[in-house]
Amino acid sequence: MSTFLWVIFPYICLAVFVVGHIWRYRYDKFGWTTRSSQLYESKLLRIGSPLFHFGILGVAGGHFLGLVIPQSLTDRIGMSHGMYHFIAMAFGIPAGIAAVVGLAILIYRRRTVGPVFSATTINDKAMYAVLAVVMFLGIWNTIAGGIFTIGGEYNYRDGVSPWFRQIFWFQPDTALMAGGVPRSGGAALDPAPLGFQLHALAAFLLIAMWPFTRLVHVFSAPIGYFTRPYIVYRSRDSRPGSATGSRAPKRGWEKVG
Repeated sequence: MSTFLWVIFPYICLAVFVVGHIWRYRYDKFGWTTRSSQLYESKLLRIGSPLFHFGILGVAGGHFLGLVIPQSLTDRIGMSHGMYHFIAMAFGIPAGIAAVVGLAILIYRRRTVGPVFSATTINDKAMYAVLAVVMFLGIWNTIAGGIFTIGGEYNYRDGVSPWFRQIFWFQPDTALMAGGVPRSGGAALDPAPLGFQLHALAAFLLIAMWPFTRLVHVFSAPIGYFTRPYIVYRSRDSRPGSATGSRAPKRGWEKVG
């Protein structure tokens, strides 16, 4: 079971993530969209969407720092564990609160606004449910291990982070998550707390669902916006002597003013 949960399952999710995006881009380009519902309701959307998106960007940045950057590197530049913990709390908590509040507003909007609810698919509901579980578990781990126990009884940078990086080197060590004797030998390790284990599994489940949901819009950056030509608007002036009046229009640009 440990091998399945901490080796096989992550690779299945990552494979579905990669192949699913290729498949959808190839066969469902028209559906590669967020299916915006702004036309139906915009007041709540203007509040919830920025809160969620900016908050989740902050959360993603914090995860990158905690999972991808090894603790040995921050130690080498002189950042103590206490300083890292303080920075993580100072930036992570506001970002997490913003993301949670934004998601709550977006879910409330989808449930209470009739046309928006009618446009919500089962796929959307499943995605929102898994996303909410991932965020709840992340906040729980932050509160339980970071606030109530200052300094943290469990340092995820010694367990979860190395395991996560090892996945991409094709050498994941199940002992870092499930406990037991590590692959390199030495003393037996305690398993990661249940909250961290569930958070990791739910996050990989969300990764597997990603290509088949509206989350694909993350990879649709409007780069062409910066190079597209200007859009020229011309008034439909019907007064005598105007371009659309009794006088035949001249070739080229009409003089302004």
